[in-house]
Amino acid sequence: MTSWRAARLTIDAEGFASYARYIESPNYDERPGGTSITLAVVHGISLPSGEFGGPGIIDLFTNRLDAAVHPSYAAIANLRVSSHFVIRRDGELLQFVPCGKRAWHAGVSSWQGRERCNDFSVGIELEGTDTVPYAAAQYRILAHLLKALYRRYAFRYVVGHSDIAPGRKTDPGPAFDWQRLAQLIAPKRR
Repeated sequence: MTSWRAARLTIDAEGFASYARYIESPNYDERPGGTSITLAVVHGISLPSGEFGGPGIIDLFTNRLDAAVHPSYAAIANLRVSSHFVIRRDGELLQFVPCGKRAWHAGVSSWQGRERCNDFSVGIELEGTDTVPYAAAQYRILAHLLKALYRRYAFRYVVGHSDIAPGRKTDPGPAFDWQRLAQLIAPKRR
């Protein structure tokens, strides 16, 4: 469990999340001029596949993934990818790219007829797989992060990677509970 108060999570003017552990990725560039963030993309990732808690995700996003560590790494060790955020199984929030910059998380993608989702989205990776239920701590932190992002950017949509790259990507998969997330981010009625 995280030791910080997620309810106080904020995003500053440069796009850094308070209480996130920042690990700089070199895999980003500038967003096109005048582009607003209108989309949050939820991903699922585990390295090696189905294993949680190791250094694989960090190593991938910082270009230090050693192909000799695991047979599955040979095919991805040379990829240059990143995401703005990763939420670990225990709810730890990692940040690799400030939101004001374009992280390389979506690949070939489109949303509502608009191509190149990296240009106008924030990428959020959840440590998990398509078939293993995500942890309660991940949903809580994701909800707090989305609320903080909305306060800063007033984006319009939260979608899965599978929604912007259908047929190519399946994450966050059927194990992700969209209804649970919706309940957590819904305004509280008094």
